[in-house]
Amino acid sequence: MVDEAMVVSAGKDGSLLVRVPAAKHDELLREPGAAQAEMGAGRTMGAGWIAVAAATVQSDDVLSSWIEVALAHRRTG
Repeated sequence: MVDEAMVVSAGKDGSLLVRVPAAKHDELLREPGAAQAEMGAGRTMGAGWIAVAAATVQSDDVLSSWIEVALAHRRTG
């Protein structure tokens, strides 16, 4: 949470839920391990919410890059 807004959330399986700029949503979905976030099976969260697989964020560099995307989005929001 930053200024009472969620930027990232860790899933119990180690995945991340990341808040991203809606304008960059489709571009960021092309990143390895990225998928459209869902709130329950088959219920997409819409543009601006991306799930990143746990195996993808095992690397500190990749984890940091996703966190930075979310923080940058929050700074402009």
